[in-house]
Amino acid sequence: MNAAGGRGARSIAAWPRPVRPRLPAWLPYRIQGLLAPNGGYRRLARWLEGSRARYRIFAATEQKVKNELFGCRMCGQCTLPVTGYACPMTCPKQLRNGPCGGVGQDGSCEVYPELRCVWLEACERAEDHGRAADLHLLQRPIDQRGWGQSSWVNYWDGRDDGLWATGAASAIRDDRPAAQV
Repeated sequence: MNAAGGRGARSIAAWPRPVRPRLPAWLPYRIQGLLAPNGGYRRLARWLEGSRARYRIFAATEQKVKNELFGCRMCGQCTLPVTGYACPMTCPKQLRNGPCGGVGQDGSCEVYPELRCVWLEACERAEDHGRAADLHLLQRPIDQRGWGQSSWVNYWDGRDDGLWATGAASAIRDDRPAAQV
């Protein structure tokens, strides 16, 4: 069967499409400081979670805003602050730790050659704002149970602490096999 819709094959139409963020990177980086966890936001998170209806309305609003601005897929474990505010979940392969080996010489996505690789977008945006070191943080695998959850509530309540780790590559010495790390 063909890859576009054959039995057992995933339709390419179901894959996420790389999204170019609508906001210039400097703006969300500035806003990020205003949204940093504090006592007020922790109280707000608990209040939102105290009512299913409040939480659903808040999460739906977050999804609408973040989808429009960044292409957010509502994974519940937002990496926007460390990826130049380019959502890696819009990568068709949903790679959270950098581009795949199929990026075209012109920066095109391997799956959607007419679109630019979201990771090149992330790298350029982070580098342009002095945040290139953020890209060296290792993104932990997605907890699939978090889809649809508000990442803002998770952030304010500290549930996404430990979402990033320093890169494992820095722990590997040239004279030691990687398997020993």
